[in-house]
Amino acid sequence: MSRAQRLLTLIQLLRSHRFAVPGPQLAEKLGISLRTLYRDIATLQSQGAPIIGEAGLGYVLQPGFTLPPLMFTEEEIEALVLGSRWVVRQADPRLQESARNALMKIAAILPNALRDTLDNTTLLVAPTTLAVRDSVDLQPLRQAIRDERKVTLHYQDGQGNASTRLIWPFVLGYFEQARVLGAWCETRQAFRHFRTDRILAFTVETDIYPTSRRRLFKQWREQQGIRLSNEDY
Repeated sequence: MSRAQRLLTLIQLLRSHRFAVPGPQLAEKLGISLRTLYRDIATLQSQGAPIIGEAGLGYVLQPGFTLPPLMFTEEEIEALVLGSRWVVRQADPRLQESARNALMKIAAILPNALRDTLDNTTLLVAPTTLAVRDSVDLQPLRQAIRDERKVTLHYQDGQGNASTRLIWPFVLGYFEQARVLGAWCETRQAFRHFRTDRILAFTVETDIYPTSRRRLFKQWREQQGIRLSNEDY
C-alpha cells in the first residue's frame, strides 16, 4: 500500500468510528508501526484534517470533514479518458477492467461540469486489426514485478523450442502486435525478453530478487539505449 493510499485509508477508518480509536488499533489495521501512525496523523492534520486526540488516548475525526474534490482541467479529463480508452483496447482483461473502474471512481467525485466532459469527450482510440492473445493471466506477473519476486518461467520461443528459466521480471511492454516481458534471466545471466503469448506457464516464487526493479530498469534502458524523460510519463 502506498503512503497516499494509506492516508486515505486512515481517513476512512477514522470516519467509520464515532468515538476515539486507540492508536495501536489503527496501526494494526493499517499494518504499520505506532511511530508511522503518529507521522501519518500529523501529516493529515497539517493538511487540514480535523483529527483530535493524542498518543495514549486515541483519535477521532470531527464530523463534516470531506476530502476535497479532484480538480482537473477539461484537457486533463480528456487525457485521462483517452488513456483509459487505449488501455481498454490494448491491455489485458484485468487492466481493461481496472481502467473502467478508475474512470468510474473519478466520475463519482467530479463536479457536474467536469463529469459531463468525462462522459461526453469525443477523443477516440483507433481500433487495431491485430488481436493480442495472451496465453496466461498477466495480473500475477504484474504483481511479481511490483513485489520484486523471482519467477520460474516455462517458455516456447518462435522456433518451438521450450525452456525453463528463473527470471527477475521488471518491465512489461504493451505493443500493438504483442506484449513483452522484460527480465533478468538467471539461467542466461543476461537481460531477456519474452512474448507473453509464448509463455507456457509460470510460478511466482517467494524469493525476492537481490536488485531493485528500478535499478534493473535503469540498467536495461542503458543497455538498450532507451532514454526516458518526464514527458514519457
